Amino acid sequence: MQSVGFIGTGVMGKSMAGHLMNAGYPVHVYTRTKAKAEDLLEKGAKWADTPKEIAQNCDVIITMVGYPKDVEEVYLGAEGLVAHAKEGSYLIDMTTSSPQLAQKIERTAAERKIATLDAPVSGGDIGARDAKLSIMVGGSESAFHDMEPIFSKMGTNVVYQGKAGSGQHTKMCNQIAIASGMMGVCEAILYAEKAGLDPENVLKSIESGAAGSWNLSNLGPRILKGDFAPGFYVKHFIKDMNIALKSAEEMGLLTPGLQLAKKLYDELAEMGEEDSGTHALYKRLANQG
Repeated sequence: MQSVGFIGTGVMGKSMAGHLMNAGYPVHVYTRTKAKAEDLLEKGAKWADTPKEIAQNCDVIITMVGYPKDVEEVYLGAEGLVAHAKEGSYLIDMTTSSPQLAQKIERTAAERKIATLDAPVSGGDIGARDAKLSIMVGGSESAFHDMEPIFSKMGTNVVYQGKAGSGQHTKMCNQIAIASGMMGVCEAILYAEKAGLDPENVLKSIESGAAGSWNLSNLGPRILKGDFAPGFYVKHFIKDMNIALKSAEEMGLLTPGLQLAKKLYDELAEMGEEDSGTHALYKRLANQG
């Protein structure tokens, strides 16, 4: 089987890499904090000291890092993947990043006959854990079909969106919908509480109707339990909204819901909640420190 390199084994990456190992793929891992990879190493993953080492030893390399600047460093730096990956290999960035950067990476990698795909995901820690992620893919269609067996081990809704950058643009659509949707989820729960209702009963009534959503069904119960552990970090969501706002501005698109959500999440981060899950927006709306 193709050897797979996995760079970034955080909240989601660790589960995703684990599914590939369970499917029989030889997996090499690199992450800045080695302790985050210990579970995978105990199960048989091979450790690499640098992205360069991953590039030199793997046929397929998947990245799940933090910010566009991290993606650019890992891919286009002097010790990065594009400079050292083998001809004919596949580089798949599953970070939510810039569409323009995805296009730049593809152009640079093509000069070395390396295929690239931008394939951001949605579904959070639960989707990653259960291998039920939605995966939005941009890049060469032939490369997409070559990599479908690997994508299928991590997600259940894998859709080819078009040329390089299309996966990232699709993820921006996803984040825009989530931004306003999360405000609605938090406001609905707060309204139920203020009205003297049992919020759990309220969720039973509304989650299967027209108001139903993934966030309402999965994160609503966490809010009620006071569990604000991250399935997806506030700080990373703010990064995504910044990318979406910049792209929308370039296209001349008005996004008032996204702008309001970004303002509220900035305020939430200032409250010290940047490492909480996105559903911690409840705390900002409830004026809780």
